[in-house]
Amino acid sequence: MEKVKLLDQVRNDLRVKHYSIRTEQSYISWIKRFVLYHNKKHPADMDAKEVTAFLNHLALDNNVSSATQNQALQAILYLYKNILKKDIEFITEVSRAKRLKHLPVVFSKSETIKIFENLEGVSKLVVSLLYGAGLRLSEALRLRVKDIDFDYKQVTVRDGKGEKDRHSVLPISIIGDLKKHLNSVFKQHKIDLANGKGETVLPYALKDKYKNAGKEFGWQFVFPSDIFSVDKVSGISYRFHLHESTIQRAVKDAIKKAGVLKAGSPHTFRHSFATHLLESGYDIRTIQELLGHQSVKTTMIYTHVLNRGIGVKSPLDE
Repeated sequence: MEKVKLLDQVRNDLRVKHYSIRTEQSYISWIKRFVLYHNKKHPADMDAKEVTAFLNHLALDNNVSSATQNQALQAILYLYKNILKKDIEFITEVSRAKRLKHLPVVFSKSETIKIFENLEGVSKLVVSLLYGAGLRLSEALRLRVKDIDFDYKQVTVRDGKGEKDRHSVLPISIIGDLKKHLNSVFKQHKIDLANGKGETVLPYALKDKYKNAGKEFGWQFVFPSDIFSVDKVSGISYRFHLHESTIQRAVKDAIKKAGVLKAGSPHTFRHSFATHLLESGYDIRTIQELLGHQSVKTTMIYTHVLNRGIGVKSPLDE
């Protein structure tokens, strides 16, 4: 029997435990970097000393943030605990990366309008969900057709950060364009089915429970790719969702054409969504639920963006 490679063991274990694809990619990447840093020495032959050396390398040589350093540590600890079944000594003497606190970049309403004027097609629809519903880019691209509820005017985010589902508002202004887009997706899906394809990958073990669900239109991605991919687990050829880089490039170009000088990205529209709701008088708890933040403290950062409560008048305005 062929021995399963270490990284494949990690990948399979993460999928069995229903970790997100982003977490899987991150953990695999960090474990690979850890092994390469120690000249491909097998992790089973290493311990806390090597882990500490790698974490110090990230902080001192690569100047990574504390969040990045902690992510690397979590990936390595997962490997030892779940795959190698090996206890490593308590890790000490780690040079902790400095935790920098930055206020999020936020577009003003006028800047947002200018940027949208330079977006078009599918990219504009995706960004409309980032700004109009406060979704993360990954959440918008992972939407399935059944997650759009036109009657209740809401979108359902499945397995968001922290593996939690939540609802957010569906902007009324994009309903017409979104329906036209989904009609095109439906026609393409019918063509794919006629050509012996049209099946998509399903989350968790739903394929075993619902044999033909993967061919149903409701399970198709709202923003499918133009090309087919092959799933390594099931072996099926299917349309995955658009790649994040497609939207990132479109947003970068739109910001430049709009003449906006802020260093924005697709995620900036989520920050703008929260800030503009606060400006409109919505309470912080409502915004917390829409964003899917576990703690209201995370959402409170947008109150600092608004500079509310400072109570100081500039001497220049006296």
